[in-house]
Amino acid sequence: MASGTQTLPRTASVTSSPGVITPAMSLWKREVVRFYRNRSRVAGVIASPLLFWIVIGSGFGNSFSASAGASGQSYLTFFYTGALTMIVLFTAIFTMMSVIEDRNEGFLLSVLVAPVSRSVIVLGKVLGGTTLAALQGLMFLVLAPFIGVHFSLASLLMSVLVIFLIAFSLTSLGFIIAWPMDSTQAFHAIINLFLIPLWILSGAMFSLTHASTWIRALMYINPLTYGTDALRALLFPAQTTPVFALATSLAVLIGFTVVMFTIAFFVANRRTTKPAA
Repeated sequence: MASGTQTLPRTASVTSSPGVITPAMSLWKREVVRFYRNRSRVAGVIASPLLFWIVIGSGFGNSFSASAGASGQSYLTFFYTGALTMIVLFTAIFTMMSVIEDRNEGFLLSVLVAPVSRSVIVLGKVLGGTTLAALQGLMFLVLAPFIGVHFSLASLLMSVLVIFLIAFSLTSLGFIIAWPMDSTQAFHAIINLFLIPLWILSGAMFSLTHASTWIRALMYINPLTYGTDALRALLFPAQTTPVFALATSLAVLIGFTVVMFTIAFFVANRRTTKPAA
């Protein structure tokens, strides 16, 4: 009786890396889809700044007319740029609360054990938040012609670039804050501590040139000031004298974006004894 051991043909193991683009785009798409499926959240993000703009801009118009501008610009018009900055700021920061939600729901753990780099996770999450924040800002920008803004192709493209840089840098900042946290309440507490001062000291509500000395010093070191000033110069070139040259504002925004994104990579990739998920 012939006995033999049948050797099954060896299956070639296929080890294909998912790369960077596919997992990053998957996380990006998940962020966008999950946000827009929550209709109450979308309505709140759009309606709140619009309400702030109309109420604050109209209500404080007489009180702040001296700081609005020297060329007869109403405070409602002056505050439009501040409301636009607020939309991008709040959307960018709060979309990163999804990092904490993903951790608590176990989704982040499943992503971390997948054969992808943590840097890909940072890229996908930040791109998703940036897309949402920039889109919200661009939707508000549609109202600009109704208050007398006349876009040229160059000013429109530059405005989109500035909004994108603000959204990208602030989403990276939100990721840095959210990554080590496991509680949305703690995230809210930290965010509320500096989010409103960061926005107010950006020149959103009053001009830098009319601020007191120590407030002006804080506004100079606030990167968001350069974004607000650049947007105001692009939207109202005939009514506004920018504090900074546009090239200076763009350089500061690009530098801030690179620094925040680099720190986000570092925070996600650092070794720690605390479980990441």
